[in-house]
Amino acid sequence: MNLLLDTHVVLWWLGDQRLTDAAYTAIATPDNAVFVSAASAWEIGVKKALGKLRAPDDLEELLERERFMPLPVTIAHGLAVGSLPKVHGDPFDRLLVAQAGRESLTLVTRDERLGEYGIPIVLA
Repeated sequence: MNLLLDTHVVLWWLGDQRLTDAAYTAIATPDNAVFVSAASAWEIGVKKALGKLRAPDDLEELLERERFMPLPVTIAHGLAVGSLPKVHGDPFDRLLVAQAGRESLTLVTRDERLGEYGIPIVLA
């Protein structure tokens, strides 16, 4: 299975916090490819700068150590956001949904509403 981690799941994994058994197992399974979007790094950077989030300063190194693969944001991903129905208003989540759809990834998230877009999810 190829996974895309929602931003909060990335932080929870790195902080050893409250993931469901299904999410933990999916991420920890060596045969599963785990991706982290550049959009999540962007969201973390923005929220850190605004003082709304505490996150590691060495995020990129931590992700490499966990063997998570970076997923760049492409023009196709950006355009796909525009074709999504108005299920969810958060621009970062909408971009992750578009990426998951375009790249055939399963999104690991706590937000059940994202499943309404028709992409596979694992609840975190």
